[in-house]
Amino acid sequence: MFVGFVAAERTICVAASMGKIKKKGTAGAAKSYITRTQAVRKLQVSLPDFRRLCIFKGIYPREPRNKKKVSKSSTPSTTFYYTKDIQYLLHEPLLAKFRDHKALSKKIAKSLGRGEVGDAARLEKNSAKKLSLDHIIKERYPSFVDAIRDLDDALTLLFLFANLPSTSTVPPKMISLCQRLCLEFEHYLITTHTLRHSFIAIKGIYYQATIQGQDILWLVPHKFVQRVTGDVDFRIMGTFVEFYTTLLGFVNFRLYTSIGLVYPPKFNAKSDEQGGELSAFMLEGRDIEGAKEIEGAAILEARDQVNGSHEVSEDVQKQIEAIEEDEDLADEGEKDQLEGPETDEERNDAIDTFQPTTSDADILPQPQPSTTEAASLFAPFTFFLSRETPRQPLEFILRAFGCKRVGWDAILGDGAFTHNENDPSITHQIVDRPPLASLPEAQIANSESTTQVPRQGIRMPGRTYVQPQWVWDCINEVRLLRPDLYAPGATLPPHLSPWVKPTKGVYDPTIPLVEQEREGEAEEAELDNEDEVAISEAVENVDTTLVEDVNGEEADANGMDIADSGPDSDLVSEVESQDSFAGFDDVGATGSGDETENAANDHQRELEAEAAGLSFKANGAQVKSILKKNESGDDARKKAARRRKEEEEEVERRKMMMGRKKRKLVDKMLYSNKQKDAEAETLRKKRRKIERGRA
Repeated sequence: MFVGFVAAERTICVAASMGKIKKKGTAGAAKSYITRTQAVRKLQVSLPDFRRLCIFKGIYPREPRNKKKVSKSSTPSTTFYYTKDIQYLLHEPLLAKFRDHKALSKKIAKSLGRGEVGDAARLEKNSAKKLSLDHIIKERYPSFVDAIRDLDDALTLLFLFANLPSTSTVPPKMISLCQRLCLEFEHYLITTHTLRHSFIAIKGIYYQATIQGQDILWLVPHKFVQRVTGDVDFRIMGTFVEFYTTLLGFVNFRLYTSIGLVYPPKFNAKSDEQGGELSAFMLEGRDIEGAKEIEGAAILEARDQVNGSHEVSEDVQKQIEAIEEDEDLADEGEKDQLEGPETDEERNDAIDTFQPTTSDADILPQPQPSTTEAASLFAPFTFFLSRETPRQPLEFILRAFGCKRVGWDAILGDGAFTHNENDPSITHQIVDRPPLASLPEAQIANSESTTQVPRQGIRMPGRTYVQPQWVWDCINEVRLLRPDLYAPGATLPPHLSPWVKPTKGVYDPTIPLVEQEREGEAEEAELDNEDEVAISEAVENVDTTLVEDVNGEEADANGMDIADSGPDSDLVSEVESQDSFAGFDDVGATGSGDETENAANDHQRELEAEAAGLSFKANGAQVKSILKKNESGDDARKKAARRRKEEEEEVERRKMMMGRKKRKLVDKMLYSNKQKDAEAETLRKKRRKIERGRA
């Protein structure tokens, strides 16, 4: 009895120490994640609505560390979400909208099934509610800077949809909305001159702007006919567009109001139909100048009253002087704009740059140009865009960097400063065609004296003609480059990305080859070039000699006489054969040793010529000269190889003093450096060949 009591008490103690047995999938990683099917069931929505809700709220699938531990079934699921995110979605007001929309779609389907088309149309018109995403924008972006940071993807997608053709999946209303928002954003950049860089690539044109200290980079596709393929799910992309249009609308409103402009700006539909684009919008201020005038009049009235009573207030006098100073500064600014920009000698406020003192020094980040420099880059010029140039990006960039007068051909659309290519006020013309013919002096005199207009496509005197790349390179350098390097028909300089900074050991096309080549690389390249030239010449000579021999044999065969078959011919042949045979004693007299030695030398030279890619028997003299040059070139290569080997041995000796971890790190660094050096050397070889071809 006592023993049984002790055993029962021991069992109770063990069970108490073990605690409650936990069920599988209720703790740990399995509790932190939830599958997509479980999330859809929990929210009681369809899969398309669940996708839309996740896109609006910014909830994306997560990848757990161990899928087997997370999945509660034998088959591991592929898509997981955080359980907290799905719990957060349970309180979203959009869920009720989705359910109402689902109920409305069922009513419309029933009406159509009964044949009541009028009732279905009435339900769709009166009961359909548009989704409002304003509260989601406020939730996801608590501050305005957060919204600006997230503009990269938004601008890229909206500019893409603004250039798409209208289809059943991409309605025209969506395209027009994207176009309007993008043009409004471009107008803000033009007004504030906050565009900084641009780069032309195969995908499109990259732009970078700086707004409130945040760099925004987006991509605009080229103006080509876009083909909409069926392998792209435009429903999901349309959901992103719906969210991004709401976001950009909020951002544009805040940006416009921050600089005192009315939002939305006035839109001229007629000008837009004629291809006006940027010119179809008219910006209006919020009557700031009028407020200043009212304030100034009130101050002046107060001053008169005070003067009448001889009680002058110091505060009022200070305000009056401040207003007068602002007016004087504005007048001086207008005079400076009318007089034109200062020359390089007069301008002393050039931006400073940090130059490295030695070749091994680090390259410091350079200071960014100010807004005033960007605003005055193209200010004194008048541009004309030829019809073969891309009008939209050129107009945007020129106006963003201070140009007020941009003209183009009438076929490119409405809104130009002038459509007359022969306007004498034009200072620069952007063309993308072969070199233009100059206008004769006699025709110039006739055109000045009469009303005759010169023919289009002729180079006008006193006008600078450049290719479109000149505009992009000027804004990236924030200075006017030499226009003769970008003249029509000229070979353009390399168009480099402004975001790739030069680093040590990497090929830089803007630096001469002499400053980038390693020691002895130029001599090796010169020897290789001489070898290639000599080999090509020898091959050409070999081909010509072979052709001449073949032609001579053909001529002999065509012009030789056929021998008679009579007895006299046989007799002559016998005599010749007897004269040619000198007996066995003559063979021994020639000396077999010299023949074998010459044969061995010829064989050796033939092998060397074959290694050089030549035929020794065809032209032995040239092969000997080439082989001699190869020997001199081999000496230079051997010296360079010996020098590199000594450097590698020195590195190996240093690595012997390191630990294993540091040695592995050094090996990785050396491997990556070798790859970079090989790539840079390949690019230098290509550039060397191009420069030789030009010379």
